[in-house]
Amino acid sequence: MKVGVLTVPLGDQPLGEAIDYLDSIGADAIELACGGFVGDEHLPRGKYLDDEDAQARLRDQVTEHDLEVSALATHNNPLHPDDDHAETADTELREAIRLAAQLDVDTVTTFSGLPGGGPNDEVPNWITAPWPTEHEEAHDYQWEVAEEYWSDLAGFADDHGVNVAIEMHPNMLVYEPTGMERLREATNDRIGANFDPSHLYWQGIDVTTAIRHLGDAIHHAHAKDTRIYEANARVKGLLDTSPYTDEADRSWLFRSIGYGHGEAHWKDVVSTLRMVGYDGVLSIEHEDSLTSGREGLEKAIDMLDRAVFETEPGEAYWA
Repeated sequence: MKVGVLTVPLGDQPLGEAIDYLDSIGADAIELACGGFVGDEHLPRGKYLDDEDAQARLRDQVTEHDLEVSALATHNNPLHPDDDHAETADTELREAIRLAAQLDVDTVTTFSGLPGGGPNDEVPNWITAPWPTEHEEAHDYQWEVAEEYWSDLAGFADDHGVNVAIEMHPNMLVYEPTGMERLREATNDRIGANFDPSHLYWQGIDVTTAIRHLGDAIHHAHAKDTRIYEANARVKGLLDTSPYTDEADRSWLFRSIGYGHGEAHWKDVVSTLRMVGYDGVLSIEHEDSLTSGREGLEKAIDMLDRAVFETEPGEAYWA
């Protein structure tokens, strides 16, 4: 298993400098954003799509440092009830899939998206309970929209030989493992999970159990931690709409690796991923407002280097 980095926190510097830095702190791989909420500072699709020379220069930058590209990232809402927003997100996703195929990158990470609660809605609607009954009806409508869209997108991804790894994220239709399983069953095996535990922790989901449940549906994995702050959670629960920068008042925060859960937990995560057959990249996503991107990345790599297995299992001679 390799330790990688989603390069978004380093978007204020050119890609070459970011690669130099990540190589110097021990990263094995990079995940490059190319649109949507995560931006495209390091991989603007207009510059690289269908341009063999630009793609060759990118490959040279990566291989010169003995790195690999684990995935291209474009996180947006292709199910948005606003047609223009949905069309933009769909274009970003399809172009990311095409670019991944041209770069010989086998995975694109993204969100499932979230429709409105009905055909006349103007904003997405995250349904969290089946009552009053109009919420259950809205949820059924959303799944009809999602299954139609994602069935077509899954065929497009299969035509290009690229896996689409969906990050289970609240305020999206797929936010937990059973929803991920449902979407995969409604489409094809190109659709799977970008397993990011940070959004599962605060929902009360046991992360290693979720890994076992999803198994070979995990196409990619993020390393991102979350800390629950019980003093606040006991008062207002975990559905917290306070700004992320009001750290002292929030029930939970995204944290750097090791500041939400200890090293023993992350070793268990790594071991469980290997048990279900995932031995790819753990891509660090830094979104900790209590420290800088560089410090968060460096501390995360330091811990994960001790957690990941670098070799293949040997023969079980004792069995």
